[in-house]
Amino acid sequence: MTASIGDRMRLKQKPAYLKSADPMPMLRPPDLVSTQEVGEVVGLHPLETVAVRFRRGTFLIPLDQLEPVVNPDDEEGAD
Repeated sequence: MTASIGDRMRLKQKPAYLKSADPMPMLRPPDLVSTQEVGEVVGLHPLETVAVRFRRGTFLIPLDQLEPVVNPDDEEGAD
């Protein structure tokens, strides 16, 4: 799977931990992001990893743990 900046993504399953996308990354608890929450890709990183901005922060997540959101009605909080 490939991703571009601005793509909408959600987690396939809850990871063991989340890695923040800060200049000095930290491991964060996985309960900061639910599997229903939709995030936006804000950065592309090596080794099939993207920076995704969710409501409670921006995290580095491998592409194999994400799925694209294709239907706007699937987004949480859609109007």
